[in-house]
Amino acid sequence: MTLEQKVGQLFMTGMPANNYDQATFDAIEKYQVGSIILTGRSNLSIPEMKVITDKLQGLAPANRRLLISCDQEGGNVQVLQGTGFSEMPNGLIQGSWAPEKLQEEAKNWGSELSTAGINFDLAPVADQVLSADFAPQNAPIGYWSRQYAYDKANIVSHADAFSKGMKSAGVLTTAKHFPGLGAVTGNTDISAGVRDSQTNPKSESVQIFKELISSGVPSIMTATAIYDQIDPELPGAFSPKMVDGLLRNQLGFDGLVITDDLSNAVQVQAWSPGQRAVLALAARNDLVLANEPTQIPEMISEVLQKAKSDQGFAEKINQASSRVMKVKEQMKLVE
Repeated sequence: MTLEQKVGQLFMTGMPANNYDQATFDAIEKYQVGSIILTGRSNLSIPEMKVITDKLQGLAPANRRLLISCDQEGGNVQVLQGTGFSEMPNGLIQGSWAPEKLQEEAKNWGSELSTAGINFDLAPVADQVLSADFAPQNAPIGYWSRQYAYDKANIVSHADAFSKGMKSAGVLTTAKHFPGLGAVTGNTDISAGVRDSQTNPKSESVQIFKELISSGVPSIMTATAIYDQIDPELPGAFSPKMVDGLLRNQLGFDGLVITDDLSNAVQVQAWSPGQRAVLALAARNDLVLANEPTQIPEMISEVLQKAKSDQGFAEKINQASSRVMKVKEQMKLVE
C-alpha cells in the first residue's frame, strides 16, 4: 500500500445512520478512509440499512473493504432502532443476566447487525462506575446505566460474554473506555477539562481491561479524559504514557486500539483537528475516530506531512495500518 492508502486505513469517520452524506463519500473516495461510524439514531429497517451499507462498501476498493460501525450497546445508546433490530436493554439489565444468556442475546443482536451490513459494534462498555450512589453524578456512564455492574468480576464476565456473542455472529467489538470513565463527573463529549484524579495503573478499572485482554478482546477504545495518576498533561487518547506505556507495554495489548471521538468532543477542542490525529497516532492508537467527515482532509494532511518528515512516526503508521489490515483480513474484508 502507498503511504496515503496506509494513512486512510487509520481513520473512522461518521455518516448519519439514516441518511447519505457527500462529505463521508469524499472521505472514502478521495482520502481512502477505511472505516465508517453510523451516527445519531435510525428507524430504518434491516433491509433499508443494508442498502446504505452496500452503497458505502461500493465506494471502497475491493481489496480494502470498510469496517462499518455504530454504538449498539442497549438502553439509551442504541443507534439502529428500526424494524428487525431488537430493543436492547441497558447495561445494568444485561448485567443482571447470566453471562451465558447475554452471550446468546449478543449473538442474536450481532446477527441483526451483520445482516444490515454492520461489522463492528463499538461496545461493550467495560467502565467501572465507583458505586451505585455515585452513578447519577457519573455523566458519561452511570447516569445512563450503561455499566454492567459495579464489581470487577461481573463487568469482566459480561463484557466478555457480549464480545464472544458478537464474534460468533461475525461482528467485531471494542471494550471501552480505557482506562475507565466510571470515576468522572464530566462528559468529554460535551465538557472540557474532564479529569480523573483516582484511576492509576493498579486500579480495578484498569485490571478489568487486563482481564479482557487475557480473554481475547479484539479491540479497545481509549478515553479522552485526563488521568492525573497516569498522565496529568494530556487527554488519555493523546498520551503515550497511557496508550503506549500502560495499554501496549504494561498490559501487553497488541490488538486494535481506537480512540473515542476526536471531532466533536469538547474535551479536545484546544487542539486543531490535525494535531488531534497526529497526537493520537503518535501515542500508538491505530484508529482515529473522527465523527465529523469535514475534518478528515486536515487530519490526513497533517498525518501525511508528519509521516514524511519523521521516521519514527512513519514506523508507527506502518504498525497501525498493519494492525487494521490484519483485522480486516480476519474478517474477510480483504481480497
